[in-house]
Amino acid sequence: MRIGSSRSVSLLAGVALAAVGLGASSGCGSQQEAGGSTEVQTQRAQQVAAAWDGSAAAAAWRDGFHPMGDVIQLPRGGLRSTADKQAYKDHSFILEGKLPATWPKDGRVAWAGGGSLTRPLVGADKSYKTLAGARVGGKPHLTVTGAKLGEMSVATSRGPAMVPAWLFNLEGYNSPLKQAAVTPSKLHQSPIGRARDVPGYPLNRLVQMSADGRSVTVVALHGVCDNSPVVDVLETRGSVVLSASVQDQKDGDDCTKQGRLRQVTVKLDRPVGDRVLLDAHTGRPVPYKPLHGPSPSWS
Repeated sequence: MRIGSSRSVSLLAGVALAAVGLGASSGCGSQQEAGGSTEVQTQRAQQVAAAWDGSAAAAAWRDGFHPMGDVIQLPRGGLRSTADKQAYKDHSFILEGKLPATWPKDGRVAWAGGGSLTRPLVGADKSYKTLAGARVGGKPHLTVTGAKLGEMSVATSRGPAMVPAWLFNLEGYNSPLKQAAVTPSKLHQSPIGRARDVPGYPLNRLVQMSADGRSVTVVALHGVCDNSPVVDVLETRGSVVLSASVQDQKDGDDCTKQGRLRQVTVKLDRPVGDRVLLDAHTGRPVPYKPLHGPSPSWS
């Protein structure tokens, strides 16, 4: 078992992604201790690891299909113009063509390290709607002229896997936009409940795992009256437990119950591998959510 100090975490400073309202129990000045692991935080991380390691939930996690990377692959070379990038960010699409009306019921997920799994597929129409959202066109926009079923590589909790994907033809591009067509596995019920009376906040999301698996970038919450979030790590044989808190917290009349989201990169002693990446506060796997595009349904 290895416990890492939060003070050694590398912060991507200045990346304020959003402002959110905090509950009364999470406002500035509400935490008793901050700026690194407290004894109660360390105990909570150990409890989460002990509950998950060797559990049915961990076994189901390793046997299932849980995307840990983008389920969308942009055309080769990426989107070329600022307008196209903005359209993608805004989910601004127009359909000028027909999408396939039929498709196989199931598809095969094949892992590079061996093993496979059969999962239900979503149709081209439903897949397109997750791209376009509730918007109908607009300016700027991307135009879809058709689609066919193909495949793509997706990072998962079991390593990279080849999965069926819808290949959408975009006007003006020679290669398609790909979106995974496979339905992720459902999460098994967590063997431990949410934390009570433990300093810190739940992690917002996982946004990136390094290619070698030795670091993960998460989005953590901190208040307007502290300097930044810190994320401590507890590594065991079967899990990686992350505990988020804040440092240099202050009280004052200007302190409000609002928070900011910031990216934090956590370095590990060894690759994540097939270990479960867990949030100490919720007792659940840290959900992968891209900054743009659809989130895998398991999260």
